[in-house]
Amino acid sequence: MPFTLPNLPYDHKALEPFFDTTTMEIHHKKHHQAYIDNLNKAIAGTPNENKSLPELVKIAGTISPAVRNNGGGHWNHSFFWEILAPNTGGTPTGKVADAITQQFGDFNSFKEKFSTAGLTRFGSGWVWLIVKDGKLEITSTPNQDNPLMDIAEVKGKPILGADVWEHAYYLKYQNKRADYLSAFWNVVNWSKVNEHFVS
Repeated sequence: MPFTLPNLPYDHKALEPFFDTTTMEIHHKKHHQAYIDNLNKAIAGTPNENKSLPELVKIAGTISPAVRNNGGGHWNHSFFWEILAPNTGGTPTGKVADAITQQFGDFNSFKEKFSTAGLTRFGSGWVWLIVKDGKLEITSTPNQDNPLMDIAEVKGKPILGADVWEHAYYLKYQNKRADYLSAFWNVVNWSKVNEHFVS
């Protein structure tokens, strides 16, 4: 079956004022849809046609750039929408909060390191909190790569991610990526991050 665009688990306007409605509509319905359309075209009639999205991501280094980039774009955005939610944010709770404190000292130190990784990612890409060898680690990837890919510099299981492509923030924050990353903490769905952490 061709890949399809997942519905957002909330309305496009639900993350106001931190993520604006217009950006969310364009980001979800245009950018994410384009990754899916291009992925479906790239795998049509090939041995990859019947592979799942996790299977395609796992072998990203051995498949065409079109499948790698668009498959990554589909996986990354599907993940991103789920770790955002209205009326959330603030400090984490549960097991992931304990792990953050243990690994980074406190939540503010973690936020600073995560945001710095996002700010120093040159060009387009993503910043991630991953589980690697049982410990939390912050990493970033270029373009639509992610830490599940065989070609990732730092491999691990993503539990939190922030899109630092300009299309994620430019309409509201212009070139102020730092302001966007600051706003990001107001819409993080920590219960979903905890689900990823303990699963």
